Amino acid sequence: MPNYYLAIDIGASSGRHILFWLENGKMRMEEVYRFPNGMEERNGSLCWNYPAMEQHILTGMRRCAEIGKIPVSVGIDTWGVDFVLLDAQDNVLGETVGYRDRRTEGMDVLVSEVIPLEKLYARTGIQKAAYNTIYQLMAVKQTSPEQLGNAKTFLMVPDYFHWKLCGVKANEYTEATTTQLIDPAACDWDRELIERLGYPVEIFQKVVQPGTVLGELTDAVSETVGYRCKVVLPAAHDTASAILAMPSTDPDTVYISSGTWSLLGVELDAPDCGDSSRRNNFTNEGGLGGKTCYLKNIMGLWMIQNLKKELWEQGVELNFAELCAVAEKESILSIVPCNHDRFLSPDSMIGEIQRACAESGQTVPQTPAQLAAVVYRSLAACYGEAVSQLRESRGKPYSSLSIIGGGSNAAYLNRLTAESTGCAVYVGPGEATAIGNAAAQMFCFGELNSVSEVRRCVRHSFDVTVVQNSKTRKH
Repeated sequence: MPNYYLAIDIGASSGRHILFWLENGKMRMEEVYRFPNGMEERNGSLCWNYPAMEQHILTGMRRCAEIGKIPVSVGIDTWGVDFVLLDAQDNVLGETVGYRDRRTEGMDVLVSEVIPLEKLYARTGIQKAAYNTIYQLMAVKQTSPEQLGNAKTFLMVPDYFHWKLCGVKANEYTEATTTQLIDPAACDWDRELIERLGYPVEIFQKVVQPGTVLGELTDAVSETVGYRCKVVLPAAHDTASAILAMPSTDPDTVYISSGTWSLLGVELDAPDCGDSSRRNNFTNEGGLGGKTCYLKNIMGLWMIQNLKKELWEQGVELNFAELCAVAEKESILSIVPCNHDRFLSPDSMIGEIQRACAESGQTVPQTPAQLAAVVYRSLAACYGEAVSQLRESRGKPYSSLSIIGGGSNAAYLNRLTAESTGCAVYVGPGEATAIGNAAAQMFCFGELNSVSEVRRCVRHSFDVTVVQNSKTRKH
């Protein structure tokens, strides 16, 4: 019987439990559980429902026992930047506010009074984004200082759930880099910076690298799910896990980890905290094996997700594949700056897209097909601009691009991306994040031994489609 590895991949809109194992040199997978996720308004703030997520995590784990496939280990990855504070009794302090909440407005000014943006970037290598943890903590300090005063533990989202499973508190490295509080040279907390900002440095836990056995399931969890297994840290930031599963073995391949967010960049051996990178707003996040995920955050399929939801509320029931198909038939040329903060959490995505087109003197989309076409064209334009900036920052031509993650299913967007970037585009696998999560667990058990071996295995195990000159073929 093979070793089974359970990857729990929780995104902003859904979560999934996928079992992986190796068979005849190929990675096999079986989805055993899927659940919805999302922020909800609570006391005037946009918050995550942690108790609901915890119950889904346990339900999906219990499903493994029900089908008779007991994993040797489990690991959880999520989005970045969000966190919880625990008091001395390990109770969560305050609301579990999410990154789309507007509490960080103006916090960049307060942080810059402590350390100017240029020096902050040179120190951390992380791009300025209003939702970064550094600004969220400043918001807590300004509006709820008693929470920081009572806090004894700081945990990022996957850290919190790993602790719930095995009782061990730690800050996984790739996730911690999204806080904008990590020293990239030391791969550890920048304690001097934290103290200067007035955050209690003692609440931050030991930084632990992916591939580490954090512990074993607690007795209570084991009894609930019906088995015992180890908790192994994946690259807990979903982007880092997805990049690990990139099928290309070419070190100069650009990647887009495509989902609610689109993360576009390249993998580096060391951070690039130079001024050109700062001007172009590239970030240096942690990767597995000491690698740096050098990338830019782009709004991604969040806009399409919101568009689909609003249309459904209006009685127009189109799934994502149908939206993509009808958009491809449209000739509207309007594009909007999809990375603008106005699209981060609008009251109406349709209204915001229409206003942005009107304000810039472009054709205002009216139909669902036109609205979807504007979003896809705008995303592709952002990708093209980001690849141009990447070529400028790194001084390399970059002629190939891998699209991984759930958004790789959008064939029209993939074709537009090939046209806007001038790259040969390799599409797949769709479950890259979960694959990367499981691969880190396999590292721990010695079944895979290097990043290059993972990528060869991924290429051998999953279909990859090539988009070039507007033609598509199997590779």
